Amino acid sequence: MSISIALNSATINALDLSPVETFVTKQIAEGMLASYEQQVSFEINYSREEDDPRELSEIPEIRLWFVRLDARYPWFFFLLDGKSGEIYRYTAMLVPHQFNRTEGIQYNPEALEIFVMNKMFVLSDWLKQQGISSATKLKALAQMLGYDLDESFFTLLD
Repeated sequence: MSISIALNSATINALDLSPVETFVTKQIAEGMLASYEQQVSFEINYSREEDDPRELSEIPEIRLWFVRLDARYPWFFFLLDGKSGEIYRYTAMLVPHQFNRTEGIQYNPEALEIFVMNKMFVLSDWLKQQGISSATKLKALAQMLGYDLDESFFTLLD
């Protein structure tokens, strides 16, 4: 049931969220949105010079598109495919980071902590609205980004 949402240079440069809006609108109408938990990825086809060494998350236009996506659908993070690395790429679009040749992506620790906590608050509320028990799911998402949240945190959210 996984889905890939295609993005191209024109969509990104115009800050056009219609590929995501089409998917979200259809799934909401069918009452199936939450069933896409960890099933969504992005296929990014962004034109650039052949010798451009930047990672996609280092291209300002692409990052800005993802900032807009996150502002419109802050709960979209819940739908991202963690197995394919989509959660890490999405996080890199929104959190300052550096690439280390041996250790991979290194997020700014303070920025990552703020990002994770923001997602926990947003997703806790959204999952409640969807009628989905959230503590276990949120804990798993936080762990993917290196955070082990105590059960008492989730008690505070209830």
